[in-house]
Amino acid sequence: MKELVEFLNYDFAFSDDVQISIKAILVVILTLIVTALILKLIRKIVTRKIPTEDKVKFISLFSYSKWFIYVIIILMTFHNIGVNVTAIFAASAALLVGVGLALQTLFQDIISGVFILVDQSVHVGDIIELDGKVGRVEDIKLRTTRAVTIDNKVLIIPNHLYLTNSLYNWTENGVETRENVLVGVAYGSDVQLVKELLLQAAKSHPLVLKTPVPAVLFTDFGESSLDFKLVFTLSNSFEAGLPKSDIRFEIDRLFRENNISIPFPQRDVHMFQGKD
Repeated sequence: MKELVEFLNYDFAFSDDVQISIKAILVVILTLIVTALILKLIRKIVTRKIPTEDKVKFISLFSYSKWFIYVIIILMTFHNIGVNVTAIFAASAALLVGVGLALQTLFQDIISGVFILVDQSVHVGDIIELDGKVGRVEDIKLRTTRAVTIDNKVLIIPNHLYLTNSLYNWTENGVETRENVLVGVAYGSDVQLVKELLLQAAKSHPLVLKTPVPAVLFTDFGESSLDFKLVFTLSNSFEAGLPKSDIRFEIDRLFRENNISIPFPQRDVHMFQGKD
């Protein structure tokens, strides 16, 4: 028995001020086991009636939060059993500063991930645009968001970019989006005929929704052309490039059949000969 007591009271001396006994280590381990069981019970109680999608987000957030709780429990346990916690912090101050600077971006990503999970500004399946890159969100984690582009490339977005850049969520108001095609015609063209042909090109495409109906806007008298904007609605904005390309092909065909020309910029150069 005496040998067991001596074994438990054996101290690991890290410095003159920091000494930890085997008994203290065992108490900390037991405390962590009890804490883990309590946190697991709390998680089950809280997530019992939460929808499946929100449950996954809560568990992801909870898994990061519990490590912070573990650190607090360890420090409190050390303090209660007589270990000089202040000395531990003083001995590791330089190391903690270095680690803090190295993990600064990581903490920004995690905090941004918490904001995304809480305010639900982005959901799985949303089409987002960030820094000129467009992708469909496949997975949202606390540190990164994974999206797939139209080219089937995986786009990994650090979450802190949501706080420092403007985010465009194409599908926040639904999967239907208004798209447009710009076109210019030569001066002297029949603008009413141009309008009819543009509407015909949009309505003939199977992916263009009938409601709301396509519209044509006469946008400007350009330097070389009369400028029009054909506006229509698609149900799959992520793949809008293909329908818009098809509509441009159809516009070109209809314009050729009806003798509507699409001009290109032209400049008149006048040359004057000097007296010399």
